[in-house]
Amino acid sequence: GRGSSHTPYIRKTLPSDAYGLLCYCLMPNHFHFLIRQNTELSISKLLAKVCTSYSKYFNQKYERVGSLLQDRFKAVLVDSDSYLLWLSAYIHNNPKTAKLVEMPEEWKYSSYLDYLEKRNGVLCDKKLVSKFFQSIPEYQKFVDESCDKIKENKDMEYLLLD
Repeated sequence: GRGSSHTPYIRKTLPSDAYGLLCYCLMPNHFHFLIRQNTELSISKLLAKVCTSYSKYFNQKYERVGSLLQDRFKAVLVDSDSYLLWLSAYIHNNPKTAKLVEMPEEWKYSSYLDYLEKRNGVLCDKKLVSKFFQSIPEYQKFVDESCDKIKENKDMEYLLLD
C-alpha cells in the first residue's frame, strides 16, 4: 500500500434530533415515511443520505455495482392537521390498498402495529398523530374508514403519493 498518506473515511452524520419519524410503511417495491422536520436541515438531505447509504450497503452485500433505486423520492409538504391524519391513514392502509393483506394490521412492515400498541416499536414518535384521538380503537376506526374514503374520493388524489 501507500502507507500513511491514505486519508481515513469519516462518515458525516446528521444531528439525531433533526427529524422525527411519525409513521412508515415498507412495501415490496417502495416505501412511505411521514417525517417531521425539526430543524433547517431539509427532508431531501435526510432521504438522499438514507437512500445512498442503503444502496452502498446492498451493493456491497450482494457484490453488485450501479444504481439500485429507480426513481427519486416524492415529497409533499404537510400543511394542516387534517392532511397529517389522512397521510398517516393512507400510509398505514397501503398494504391493504395494494391487496397484500386483508387488514392493515396484518402487515408487519409498517408502524401501524405500534400505533395499535400490538408491538412495542421505538422508531416512531406517535404523539403528534395520536393526540387527535381519544383512544387506540378511535384511531383504528379512522384508519379503517379512511381506506374506503380515499379510494372513493377523487378530490383526495393529492394524498395518493404512489
